[in-house]
Amino acid sequence: MSMLTPPGMGGKYRVTGETYPRMRRPRKRRRIITALVAAGVVLGVAGWGTLQLIDVFTDDGKKAAAAARGEDCKPAPKESAAPPLRLRPAQVTVNVYNATPRSGLAKAAADELKKRGFTIGKVGNAPAAFDKKIKNTGVLLGSPTAVKGPFLLLGTQLKGTTNKTDARKTKDVDLILGTAFTKLSPKPAADRALTALANPAPGPKPKC
Repeated sequence: MSMLTPPGMGGKYRVTGETYPRMRRPRKRRRIITALVAAGVVLGVAGWGTLQLIDVFTDDGKKAAAAARGEDCKPAPKESAAPPLRLRPAQVTVNVYNATPRSGLAKAAADELKKRGFTIGKVGNAPAAFDKKIKNTGVLLGSPTAVKGPFLLLGTQLKGTTNKTDARKTKDVDLILGTAFTKLSPKPAADRALTALANPAPGPKPKC
């Protein structure tokens, strides 16, 4: 074997001085390297997915634990609950006027309101500005300060009224009965409405 013959060739290839044998990496080794690279990619993707799943379940667990402790909740809306109305019917003076063609309606309504604890002022026919011009159950008329007090109280006694304000300085309010009025709301229903005003239901709970 010539000294120029590459080791391990067993004399199969000889260097003649013009060409050299082409040295190639064995195919088996190439397959092994490719397989190792592919396995590394698969393991990397699988590991990333596992971490994502762990984060999801961990976050869900933290949220559930916070909800159980009443933490991490959204604040309740600002208009969560109306303030209780401490005004009592006896503190409201009501003038009852009849704006319908039916006679005796104002007196009947005034008598029933008196039984329910309201203080009765004037009773009679409606002023010309309202007489036979009210189509609904009635109009509540008073000063602007009456809107969040006496009007609310009177509104529990009959449905379908509208509120109007004028320039009066006194605390009395007018109940002007309209064409749609037949009678006051049943007393049990009116009493429940009064109770709801004095003890309003709590606002919505925070959403976790």
